[in-house]
Amino acid sequence: MNDADTIGKTKTAPKTKRPRLYKVILVNDDFTPREFVVHVLKAVFRITGEQSYRIMMTAHQRGVCVVAVFTRDVAESKATEAIDLARRAEQPLMFTTEPEE
Repeated sequence: MNDADTIGKTKTAPKTKRPRLYKVILVNDDFTPREFVVHVLKAVFRITGEQSYRIMMTAHQRGVCVVAVFTRDVAESKATEAIDLARRAEQPLMFTTEPEE
């Protein structure tokens, strides 16, 4: 193939679709101590104490709060890790995941 054959022809790159993102949601309960919630948020989601406290208070006041947004596998893994940490401490703390709109 020479240069004359490729003039005017363009290559189209295949379009890759971005993976759907999922929210990890902290669900408020009236039993888990606030300090423990902050500890879990800091340990699992690697966020600061101040951010953890704000997330915990938002969930406390509104019933739920989005903690972070990840791809599906990461979101489910983080939620499971946080729930497991709570269960080992015999706390009813709950996290859920749902697709971002």
